Amino acid sequence: MPPPPSPIDPAALARIRSDMLRFARLQLGNDDEAEDVVQEALAGALKNAVSFRGEAALKTWMIAILKNKIADMLRKRQRGPVTASQLCGTEDDGPLPALFDRRGMWRDGARPARWEDPEADIHSRQFLGQFDACLNKLPPQQGRVFLMREVVELEAGEICAELGLTTQNLHVILHRARLALRACLQHHWIDRES
Repeated sequence: MPPPPSPIDPAALARIRSDMLRFARLQLGNDDEAEDVVQEALAGALKNAVSFRGEAALKTWMIAILKNKIADMLRKRQRGPVTASQLCGTEDDGPLPALFDRRGMWRDGARPARWEDPEADIHSRQFLGQFDACLNKLPPQQGRVFLMREVVELEAGEICAELGLTTQNLHVILHRARLALRACLQHHWIDRES
């Protein structure tokens, strides 16, 4: 008996592939590894297409698969030999802004609330488009670190080991990235809305 038809349009996957590849290159800093994880994500999506119920946008579902592949690749790298420059300190490297805890995660009271109005879906898509544009304006290292922490959700130690940063450097880079994103969104989104 032939398999059921895939609910995923291969042409749609091809359109999403370039965004996936850009995201993977930024995270991995290696074109070959980026190609590998994108291909694995695409193969995994096609293999498990019947599990895609359309509850999320196809691109969101694909990026979620890709995030897992990237995290696996970064963890695989860590199992290899570690040079002295890749080691990261574990000491307390100073206070973080009041909005974030020691791990750089939102404090419960500071976490942004979801929009609850009828136009939220359109508003969210427009916001995400602007956020993506602001993220692409960050210096490469800031963008990479921000995505590793906030999108791929790697632990600080994993990011430090991968990029050869100290914990203090990591927190400074994340702080600067957040400030730059805030300024960009303030200028291109919040001020525009008012």
